[in-house]
Amino acid sequence: MSDQQILANFATSDELHLADDLALYDYVLPEELIAQQPLPERDASRLLIVRRNQAGVEHSQIRQLADWLRPGDCLVLNDTRVLPARLIGERIGTGGKWEGLYLGSNGVGDWRLIGHTRGTLQSGDVIRLIPLGHSECKTRDDDILRLTFIGREPDGVWVMRPNLAGDPVMLLQQFGTMPLPPYMQRKIAGDSDWDRYQTTYAVHPGSVAAPTAGLHLTEPLLADLQQRGVSLARVTLHVGLGTFRPISVERLSEHHMHSEWCEIAEPAVAQIRETKQRGGRIVAVGTTSVRTLETASVSGQLQPYCGETALFIRPPFEFRTIDALLTNFHLPRSTLLVLVSTFAGREVIRSAYETAIRERYRFYSYGDAMLILPATV
Repeated sequence: MSDQQILANFATSDELHLADDLALYDYVLPEELIAQQPLPERDASRLLIVRRNQAGVEHSQIRQLADWLRPGDCLVLNDTRVLPARLIGERIGTGGKWEGLYLGSNGVGDWRLIGHTRGTLQSGDVIRLIPLGHSECKTRDDDILRLTFIGREPDGVWVMRPNLAGDPVMLLQQFGTMPLPPYMQRKIAGDSDWDRYQTTYAVHPGSVAAPTAGLHLTEPLLADLQQRGVSLARVTLHVGLGTFRPISVERLSEHHMHSEWCEIAEPAVAQIRETKQRGGRIVAVGTTSVRTLETASVSGQLQPYCGETALFIRPPFEFRTIDALLTNFHLPRSTLLVLVSTFAGREVIRSAYETAIRERYRFYSYGDAMLILPATV
């Protein structure tokens, strides 16, 4: 099916206006279907098979993924690594509780965070962090990490100055914990989360949330895919506010997407181009891989890219590179649900989610997955 045929779903201005309504990307999920813990085995999750702009689904398992792909296809992985970015501390002087999420650092060593505390922080206020790290922590007073509040950026992000010099990643390993989503109902990650809230192929530290579709993939599963003729390509997108910050407006066209850093290098570009020239399909693992690939394709052809992206994929977006998508089930009224609905068709996804709920699939980060394939001819 051509892009023109796909976009025909949004042919009139009335339909485009309708697709811009956030309320169309809402659904009700029974709380017990929210996965709180990962399954004992990564590849034991269920897999719902969906076709783009085509009714009907099939049921499978992640460990059978190779059965749904073809020799010559290319699986694109986001090799970002999740930082232990969740921080907990107390305000010096008042003892008030403080919680924060590390987003990155600026050019002068200050940290950028979003946070929550009672009252309002003033310039010069200091937070003493509680060591939460997965490694042993020193406890001498001069080794305690303190953050001094400097100010706020225009979008509300806090700027804070650490008292300890050094690589932020190393400090986070000592004082932070894995940034589990709020719906998991635990603030401090357990021992298993340090392993399972990370893909098996994670390399480059920088994300504050996991690219969750990749959590299902094991080294034996990836090896099986390669043995069957499916190649692997890698991109990097560091998941930040752009991916998980909620939509607070009712019209998608009014939503401001925060930028995130991504990269696709020349070897991956050449591999993907060659795959498409041979008739193979580009299968993105997760919405972050989609955004990286499509950001690098805005000229009409995939090009190497390194930099920020604020791409918000919503109707009537024209996909230029990806042919299929492996993805988890996403929160209602989220940019991620809008993306997959734009790719597969809004009614297709609505029906697929209804089926997943009826069949008791597990939802969200530690939940089951969906494979969206091209429509059958």
